[in-house]
Amino acid sequence: MEAIAPISNARSGGYRTAGWQQQVRVDYAVNKIMQTHRGHNEDQVAQAIHDQLRAVGVVPNGRQIAQYAAAISALPELPPNNK
Repeated sequence: MEAIAPISNARSGGYRTAGWQQQVRVDYAVNKIMQTHRGHNEDQVAQAIHDQLRAVGVVPNGRQIAQYAAAISALPELPPNNK
């Protein structure tokens, strides 16, 4: 009886961990909210993050949303871009 060849999950060109697409979507949503909701009330920021994550197909994690919302609400507002 011959030995079975080992199976590798690595693909040519690199290997990404499971869930990397979800993290990219979370990063996108949080960065988008960070540009528009800096310095706003934490509850408003959390709701905006929740809505944006749902829009990109991610099931929101309550603790993660709270951490992001606290950090974003603590940032100073951006000045208006009137060029």
